[in-house]
Amino acid sequence: MIVFDLSCSEGHRFEGWFGSSNDFARQKEQGLLECPTCGCDAIGKAPMAPAVPSKRETGGGEAASPTAQMATGEMPKAVKQALATLAKAQAKALESSTWVGDKFAEKAREMHYGEADETPIHGRATRDEAEEMVAEGIAVAPLLVPVAPPDELN
Repeated sequence: MIVFDLSCSEGHRFEGWFGSSNDFARQKEQGLLECPTCGCDAIGKAPMAPAVPSKRETGGGEAASPTAQMATGEMPKAVKQALATLAKAQAKALESSTWVGDKFAEKAREMHYGEADETPIHGRATRDEAEEMVAEGIAVAPLLVPVAPPDELN
């Protein structure tokens, strides 16, 4: 895992965790990145200060602290385990759900207004679509771990 400082075109800074630089590039290309503050999808890497470990962190053969690990892009073991557990639980929950892609808002509204049978679905929605659905009383929640569409390789 690698941690990047990211920023949107509106100047908001935030952190993103990726499997690799290629993973960041793929998610950006597919429009999967969004500013958590304003919802903007014009995202880029923000300048980062290099992580220079102290003598204490590199000496004695001891494992680096979690802070030092994150500064160098290495994810602490406890965080890896927690994310793996979360990803497994989410995958289990999605087993009975149908991927509807970019038609999520449309399909959710059809079910909410009785135009289609209610069934578990997951897909993509913009921040505006999600806010509109919540305002209409439609229960929606973001997935905590990004999910690739079924026709794409993970």
